[in-house]
Amino acid sequence: MTLFWEIWPAIRLTLSLAFVTTLILVVIGTPLAWWLARSKSRWTIIVNALIALPLVLPPTVLGFYMLILLGTAGPGGWLAPLWGGRSLAFTFPGLVIGSVLYSLPFVVQPLRNSFAAIGPGPLEAAYSLGLDFRKAFALVILPLARPGYLTAAVLGFSHTVGEFGVVMMIGGNIPGQTKVLSIAIFDYVEQLRWTEAHIIAFAMLVFAFVALALTMSVDRAVSRIQP
Repeated sequence: MTLFWEIWPAIRLTLSLAFVTTLILVVIGTPLAWWLARSKSRWTIIVNALIALPLVLPPTVLGFYMLILLGTAGPGGWLAPLWGGRSLAFTFPGLVIGSVLYSLPFVVQPLRNSFAAIGPGPLEAAYSLGLDFRKAFALVILPLARPGYLTAAVLGFSHTVGEFGVVMMIGGNIPGQTKVLSIAIFDYVEQLRWTEAHIIAFAMLVFAFVALALTMSVDRAVSRIQP
């Protein structure tokens, strides 16, 4: 119980970061995924490659360039004085920006696949009933794409919870501000506190397993429903 209260600030910060990041990703990922699923533009290849880049790019590379952009010499340094800060690096908003970029493919790709699987038929049927695009999307497309949204939310949330490289590069290890659970494990290992590191690591292992199992069960349920 002592360990729980010791790492509670890191737990709270991790959950807050994952929730905010997932919410932002679903909001910006929806129009992006819809465009990727429906557009026949040549630009979709380039945009797809940019979105998928974090899947193959070392987190420290992305974190390094994010640190430059969010630091005092980059755009983050120009914007931070608006609310009295010096930069966006080593702050919670900076962590959110980095997490959004790094977890983007884990949300956009499931949504894109879900929209692509729906096809143009339901939307055309909604149009024939006199619905405009906004109503048709809200009343027809969103319910049909619900499994894709669930998968995207689970993957985006769990991936943000487990991120280390980008968080370390742009957030460092500031208790209560940027020290998330993945950083806490690293901290305990450095202090040779193996028991605490084992407990947190095992808890995150169980969380990751449950998240993946939930995602796979949703995919399996959808495949059974589809003809």
